Amino acid sequence: LCALLVDRSGQLVTTVGDARTLDTTAFATLTAADYSANDQLARLVGENDFSSLFHQGEKESIYVADVARRLLLVIIFDSRTTVGLVRLRMKDEVEELTLLIDRVFSRGRDGDGRGEHLLRGADEEIDKLFNW
Repeated sequence: LCALLVDRSGQLVTTVGDARTLDTTAFATLTAADYSANDQLARLVGENDFSSLFHQGEKESIYVADVARRLLLVIIFDSRTTVGLVRLRMKDEVEELTLLIDRVFSRGRDGDGRGEHLLRGADEEIDKLFNW
């Protein structure tokens, strides 16, 4: 139904799809907290982290994937789609977004003076990734 890009502190970066009935600010904050808690669970069982998180509901489900250890890509989908299909589609998108985010942050560290334009067009790129 929709995709959200959230930073690890819980700030909403962008959203695409139908999120009209969703309080995206609260959702972003809770998603980041949920993912952070799961990072701690991963450490307790001997993992560095979990790369994704899945919550299944009767009508809608949520899939959350880590992007470059900086952002979370959140997909909200209904029963017309399987988690397997979402995971399959997300794999390439997460890899592509990770490369993009790493490039953005490396440019920022290098101080090339283009920082204010780095995320211009991000909404369109996310739309293209999901064919929306």
